[in-house]
Amino acid sequence: MSLDKFFEPRSVAVVGASRSPGKPGHVIFRNFFEGNFKGKVYPVNPKARELFGQKCYRSVEDIPGKVDLAIIVVPASLVPAALGQCGRKGIRHAVVISAGFKEIGNAELEEKVKAVARKHRMRLIGTNCIGIYDPYSGVDTIFNPRYKLERPDKGNIAYISQSGAIGTVMLDWMAMKGYKISRFVSYGNETDIGADELIGYLSRDRDTKVICAYFEGIKDGRKLFDVARKLSHRKPIMVQKGGITKEGSAAVQSHTGSLAGSEEVFSAAFRQSGIIQADDMEEMFDFARLLSTQPLPKGKRVQVITDGGGFGVMAVDSIIRNGLELAGMKKKTLRELKKALPPYFIIKNPIDLTGNAESWHYEKAINAAMEDPNVDMIMAIVLFQVPALTPEVTSVIAEASKNSRKPIVVVASGGRYTEVLKKCLESSGVPCFSYPARAANAMGVMYNYAEYRKRRG
Repeated sequence: MSLDKFFEPRSVAVVGASRSPGKPGHVIFRNFFEGNFKGKVYPVNPKARELFGQKCYRSVEDIPGKVDLAIIVVPASLVPAALGQCGRKGIRHAVVISAGFKEIGNAELEEKVKAVARKHRMRLIGTNCIGIYDPYSGVDTIFNPRYKLERPDKGNIAYISQSGAIGTVMLDWMAMKGYKISRFVSYGNETDIGADELIGYLSRDRDTKVICAYFEGIKDGRKLFDVARKLSHRKPIMVQKGGITKEGSAAVQSHTGSLAGSEEVFSAAFRQSGIIQADDMEEMFDFARLLSTQPLPKGKRVQVITDGGGFGVMAVDSIIRNGLELAGMKKKTLRELKKALPPYFIIKNPIDLTGNAESWHYEKAINAAMEDPNVDMIMAIVLFQVPALTPEVTSVIAEASKNSRKPIVVVASGGRYTEVLKKCLESSGVPCFSYPARAANAMGVMYNYAEYRKRRG
């Protein structure tokens, strides 16, 4: 059965919709009712007549017409009965937000939920989850209010998380940074649908270019790695694994009721299946932003362009440490740049535009690197604080990136002024980093992924 109705339903029932603003059922109904969801949304609450002026139904079976998706937000003991009603109504997709199942040792109740779903041929996301956020369709089952937790805009990075807490914090962080998303799924206990099936679905999703995931325990490791092995050369799959220590593994069991495993076993399985492993969430999105916005490089030769000599030195060290090489531009290119730029600029690698840099200097240097066949990637270090450099440089870089077949990344360090301009670049599809080490690390991963795709054909 297709998972489309989870992300693109025409009608939704919120079972457990509440009049109390502090309850998850209230926030979730409000997400649909006041958000950008274009379909119909029905509140289900036997103790209320209406919610936000809309009629409440005692049961989903009382709702007129077809319902594509049910959001279950009732106490755990009531979930099997609620799902039974959904099944009799003909609802085949449900997100079970409710907690209180195998993660607290109540495996028997979770088996009842599974049995009801199986009986009615129903697919479940959850139990014990945050659910789905889809900026394209307006599906939003996150029970954190929007004024406390911002949602990212439409983009092409999908993110799935076993942990709802980690997933929602990352969404809030992404929104603050200006990073964009295609789909978000918190899947909790994997009572039915697991990471393998979600990755398979997202690999076919037209709006998703890169898949990111946070795993704790994995229900069916063999199936997950088989799926990744088949699909990772089509779309990059990035993972952070929680519970890699003995103590962390024990914490996983108490959190989701899943078994974790040793770091060595998982790391080996990730490598063999083409999954890119990240040490932390910020690193994972470093990789994702680069792979989702830039063309893959043809080689490992990097040209550095900077307006700060010290940053250029740090960049060179970082590039070499990540298994990349410094590009050596053709003599003709270097001669033309020396003619076009002031004589006190250093024209080699790095190209040092010094503290006298202006926007047109970056334009000349970047365009030359883009055209030179000896350059595979460009790292542009832009210290926006230098006197003559105007915000126009962001348009220069964005335009060069848009028309190029080579990846370009920007390194920019500083305070509020710098952060504003970095957001402008990010919104134009140019990934920005605060320091050369993080940029070079992501570029190294990008190069390795490009080589992996070549080997896979």
